[in-house]
Order: sequence, then structure tokens, then C-alpha cells
Amino acid sequence: MALVKNPILKGFNPDPSIIQVEGNYYIATSTFEWFPGVQIHHSKDLINWELVNRPLNRISQLDMLGVTDSGGVWAPCLSYSNGTYYLVYSNVKNFDGVWKDTPNYLVTTKDILGEWSDPIFLSASGFDGSMFHDDDGKKWYSSMLLDHRGGKFFGGIVLQEYDENFKKLVGPIHHIFEGTELGKTEGPHIYKRNGYYYLITAEGGTEYDHAVSIARSKSITGPYELHPSNPIITTADDPNWPIQKTGHGDLVETPDGDWYTVFLGGRPLSQHGRCTLGRETCIHPMQWREDDWIYSKTDSKKVALQLDVPGDINEKSNDAFEDFNEQELPIDFQTLRVPFTDRMGSLKERPGFLRLYGTESLSSKHHQSLVARRVQSHNIEASTLLEFKPESFQQMAGLVCYYNTYHFHYLFMTGNGDGTAKLNIITCDKYNFIEPTEAVYINGTSTVYLKVQFHRDKIQYYYAIQPDTWNKIGPELNGSILSDDYVQDIENRYRPAFTGSFVGICCQDLSGQRLAADFDWFEYKEL
Repeated sequence: MALVKNPILKGFNPDPSIIQVEGNYYIATSTFEWFPGVQIHHSKDLINWELVNRPLNRISQLDMLGVTDSGGVWAPCLSYSNGTYYLVYSNVKNFDGVWKDTPNYLVTTKDILGEWSDPIFLSASGFDGSMFHDDDGKKWYSSMLLDHRGGKFFGGIVLQEYDENFKKLVGPIHHIFEGTELGKTEGPHIYKRNGYYYLITAEGGTEYDHAVSIARSKSITGPYELHPSNPIITTADDPNWPIQKTGHGDLVETPDGDWYTVFLGGRPLSQHGRCTLGRETCIHPMQWREDDWIYSKTDSKKVALQLDVPGDINEKSNDAFEDFNEQELPIDFQTLRVPFTDRMGSLKERPGFLRLYGTESLSSKHHQSLVARRVQSHNIEASTLLEFKPESFQQMAGLVCYYNTYHFHYLFMTGNGDGTAKLNIITCDKYNFIEPTEAVYINGTSTVYLKVQFHRDKIQYYYAIQPDTWNKIGPELNGSILSDDYVQDIENRYRPAFTGSFVGICCQDLSGQRLAADFDWFEYKEL
């Protein structure tokens, strides 16, 4: 037996959808505005997980140019039937007004690690789409229903048949579930067991009242009766529990007949505090009882902080040193909204370096030259070696701690207009741009080492001209602004925010000349 600690997928990995195929487990999670879309992790034992693919890697599958912050890929659903893998996902364009633009698509493949098909449009009536393969050969698509009337938003769960021959939804739309008193019903998944159809949903919203609920029916179109002990997973009644916001679950059966649920959760820095790592993926043991309902195997609705699972732990660190000697970006890295192309940068033009061409600002929702990875621990250090010859103040390159286009901390090199350069910091906090320190002039060199340490809610930047001669630059910065919880409260108005902290490297040229910056390496360490 191995002692597994939650969360199993650390850092920004929300909305997990899990399948088991011939003893292989795969979890798909949301990526929102980060490209490529959808993270797929693999495990043979539910203990040791590895990121193996991001299937939405072409603009033909995922066009996110200009999408709002926390738009893009919401709540993918991964399923398998007769040798084919199915992936349903939303590409949310807008959710700021009374109307929400949420087209949903389906892609398929025979090889989950290979290329996936171009998308099939399914519906735009809601989000959190899910595919269910019935044992009679029929396929059914379910999603939450968006209802803009009177500010209602959550309109319950709808169901429609999917015709694989015609590659579209067909027949009547069935309104199968209104939800429970918890409200905000979304994230549906359907299962079949012992003659019952089971409908699992996310309820209570994605914050501290989040929960997993379940209902069942003898007919897939309903009516559905509620579980006698709903919700089956939640931490809403214990604000001191280390993992909060638990909800948006999915179920999986092992080859030995054991059952587990995976769901998202957050690790706040304090009671009902800020979750800088975003929403992460957790696992919990479940069991079926004589009444044909599934319950928590621990008799507690709270996520287990650790659990025994058959197998052995192969300790694998998230630490990584990237020397950029390969022809493709390391799998831990993603870009914003658009793919990594020659417009953004190159790993070939100067072998052994990642070259980024200066493009738009960190406030842009279109073309940024930013390459970043998830922060997966409350205490980390990231560093890089930058070579850059900026000619003006409009040309910048450096090391960024990023949440979205209006929440970040950025240490950068920029030009003075006279052939010399300087280092400075910009903080963006709720649309307010702050320079928290005096610039440091670095005349006579185009090479500088940059480093950041992230200690829970504190961020400290450093620089060096010679290796390992680090100097602090700027004060301790507030790292907790890089969290859903902080971003969601903009001038006392709720603003949806669903991602997590990233750390990465970037380059801007606001003059349009596309001056390039070269990064020799990038190192990420958990402290």
C-alpha cells in the first residue's frame, strides 16, 4: 500500500474528468486561456501521475484569440468507447455580460497520446458538456443550461442524443435536472449501474460552498431522485480543513472493482483565504452500499488529506531545469491564447536558447510573447539567464509572476534610449500599475540573471550580473493578488476568475519592431 497525499495534481488543474482503460487512468483538466488546451495526465495506479498530452494544440481545434481572462477551455469531459477516445470541451468567448458565449465541441482519437481530430460543434446553450455512452449503443450529450433571464444564469441540466454518423446532436432536448437547494448546478456526468442512471453534478459555486451532488433515475431522461445524503463531497461545513472548495467530481472504477472520485479543491493560505495555486485535483475513495447509492468510504464528506492505495510511490519532483536544447517547448510550459509559433519565438534560431520576439503588452488578450508554467507549491524559486539589448523604454523582457492581464508582478530589463539598460519592476493590481522600486542601472552588460522566490503570500525578486551573486531588487510583493479569490472581488463586484499562479519569461516591444530577447535556461525549484 502507498500513502497518497492530496492533491494528486498540484497547481492549476481544475474540473477533473477521469477514465480507466485497460488499467490505465487518464485525467483531463481545464486550461482556460492557456494554450495548448486541456491537460491529460496518466497513471497506472492512481498514485503516480505524469502530464502526457495537451490534445488541443491547433488553432483549428481551439481559437482563443481575444478571449476574456478565464475564458477559453472550461470543464473538459474525457470518455472512451469501442476503441475511440472522446473529448468534449467548451471554448468560452465571453461571460462578462448578461449573455454568455459558450460554444461546445467534440474531438476524438484512437491514440490518446497522439493527434486529435478537428472539432465537431455540439451546442452553445451552456457549458460543462459531457458525453455518455449507453450500453444500447446510443450516445448522449449533457450540459448545464445558461438562462440569462432575470439574472438566473444556472438553468439546470439538459440532455440530447448525439448521432455519431451525422456528427451532430439530434432529437428533442430533455431538461432532466433542476439541481438541489445548493444551487449553481453544473458539471454533469452520467453513469449506469444496476439499472440506474446516475447523474453527478457540481453545485454551490466554485468557491467555499462548492460540493459534489448525485441523483439517479431508471430512465436517462428522468425524473431523477436525490441521494439521501447530498452532497456526497464538500468541505463547506469545516472552514479549518486544509483543502477547501471541493467539488466538480467524476467517478472511476478500478479493474479490481474499487471506486474513487476525483474533484477539484483549493489550498488556502488561511481560513477562507486566498488559494494562490488555483484549483487542484484531489482523489477520494468511495463505496456502493445495499441501497444502490455511492458514499464516501471514509464516512466523511471531507476530502481525505491522505489515503492508502494499492501500489508504490515513485517520488517525482516538480523541479525542472530547462536548457532549451530541444526543438519544442518543454511540456510544463504553455502560452497565452495562441500557440508558440515563429511570430512569438524560436528554439532553432539560436540553438540552446529560447528566443522570444517582442510583441504586445502583458495586458493584451491577443498576441503576447509569454512562456510560463504553473506554480505547484506555496514555496518556490524560479530563475533564468537573459540576454537582451533594449534600445528604448518600449522594449522589455524578463521574469513574470502572472495571474491574468491585470494581476501580475514583472521584473524586466528595458532601455534608457542612450544605449544603456536598467532593471525595474511593474506590479499590476486591479488595473492599477505600480512601480514599487527605483530602477537599477546595469550599464556595460546585456546579460543578467533574474530570480524570484515565492513564499506563500510573499514574492521577492533578485538579480545578478555574475553567477550566484544575487542582489535583492524591490520590496516584498503581495503574492496573494495572484489568486481567484482576490481577482473575483473587483470594486465589490464579483468577477469570475478560475486559473492560478504562473511563473515564466516574456518579451514586449511596444514600438512594433519585434526586438528579440534570448533566454539561456529556466529553472523551477520547490523549496
